[in-house]
Amino acid sequence: MPKQARPSTGEQAKQHALAQLRQAILHGEMAPAQRLVENELAEQFDVTRASIRAALIDLESQGLVERIRNRGSRVRVVTVEEAVAITECRMVLEGLCAAKAAVAASDEQLMELTDLGTAMSKAVADGEPMTYSELNQELHARIREFSGQHTAVALLERLNAQLVRHRFQLALRPGRPQHSLNEHLAMIEAIRARDPQAAEAAVRAHLTSVIDALRD
Repeated sequence: MPKQARPSTGEQAKQHALAQLRQAILHGEMAPAQRLVENELAEQFDVTRASIRAALIDLESQGLVERIRNRGSRVRVVTVEEAVAITECRMVLEGLCAAKAAVAASDEQLMELTDLGTAMSKAVADGEPMTYSELNQELHARIREFSGQHTAVALLERLNAQLVRHRFQLALRPGRPQHSLNEHLAMIEAIRARDPQAAEAAVRAHLTSVIDALRD
């Protein structure tokens, strides 16, 4: 948005700052424990400190930022133990979404999942872990979308946002994409077979594997 067209105060300014900060955290541009200095961020995003402060409060409620008494704000550090607990919650919600998608997805949507599986296989074969990681996230997002379970989707978006650092670390771990590929293909196959029980079981098996990898 051109500078002259973007309000520096008010709700629109807060939403602009919120979107920019959230994107930076989710893309790994801001590291865990990195201090978030209101003056610097206000200048960077051309908004007031009040807009930055309001955005940080929203990000705190989303679990992405922590505000430390007398020390300001920083990007929240999610420990391995927390990541495991979050993934255990994901297991229930994503299993539900996969079961729903197995029933609700259209034939066109099932083909989209198949195409994603093909692209993931190619990324692994070509040795492109970050491409594989992006496709991995896209697959999970599509399954959630196709489920039509909006409450679960909203909860999962918040949970997944807190796992950014751990997701990057797993994506770059040697052999991890090859290991998880078959798990994702099993999820796709179960949904394509319109078997909700098998779809839920495939998701649970995959996320159990993720928990094991987090603990290694």
